[in-house]
Amino acid sequence: MTRDVEFIAPDAPVSAAAELMGELDVGALPVGGPGELLGIVTDRDLLYRVVARGGDASKMRVEEVLSAPVVTCREEDEVRGALDVMAANHLRRLPVIDAAGRVTGWITLADLSRAMLVGSAELQAALGALTETAAAR
Repeated sequence: MTRDVEFIAPDAPVSAAAELMGELDVGALPVGGPGELLGIVTDRDLLYRVVARGGDASKMRVEEVLSAPVVTCREEDEVRGALDVMAANHLRRLPVIDAAGRVTGWITLADLSRAMLVGSAELQAALGALTETAAAR
């Protein structure tokens, strides 16, 4: 999980969201702030709700194109639980909230993949066997 979460204001221009995503090399940004998560704006939101419709990214506001409501997980949730939530909702990113509902982190499919790989001796052994089989050919 990433604890350093960058937010974008709902009244920011869509072009600012796109620029920030590019600077951070991310595909989504939470909208609002740690105590008030209003939605998430994704690269897909920008593509389908702005570009495909011929919108002016400098005049449109993030609040016009964000995705809501936001699905979250809690800090105490197990990795498998977060993965299940993401799979059930077809999500690639998931805000992590504390007991007070404040955003404390951001988890991605890449984060979960890393955690599962590092934490699973069985998966590491299977990947090692695949590598050995491929090298033997």
